[in-house]
Amino acid sequence: GRLAVGLVTLNRVEMREYPDTICGVVHQGPTYTNWKGITWPVKHKCQFSWYCDGKKDEPNFESNTWSLALEHASIMLTKTIVLDVTEGATHYHATYVRPAWAKTKTRTTRIDRHIFYRWER
Repeated sequence: GRLAVGLVTLNRVEMREYPDTICGVVHQGPTYTNWKGITWPVKHKCQFSWYCDGKKDEPNFESNTWSLALEHASIMLTKTIVLDVTEGATHYHATYVRPAWAKTKTRTTRIDRHIFYRWER
């Protein structure tokens, strides 16, 4: 599932409708500047909910989860995945939500608790 989310990010990077960098894709969405002059994403309004959920983003560098995240990132950045199991997906959501945008996309697959969609141009 995590690798599939990485594929969604990379699929967006390849499309002209989205930013052309991984960070640009992940950080896409509305922002605001606080009184200290620091720019933050608007909570729950960005493209990837885990980026703007309001939770602390500092990882526990000694956790197994962090090690796994580094391994997944390495796989994605070295493009060692040969098959896009999402079939070109550019969007996804958890099975327990029903976003309005899902009706406008082509469903490609379900992996664990997430449903993946492709945006047809």
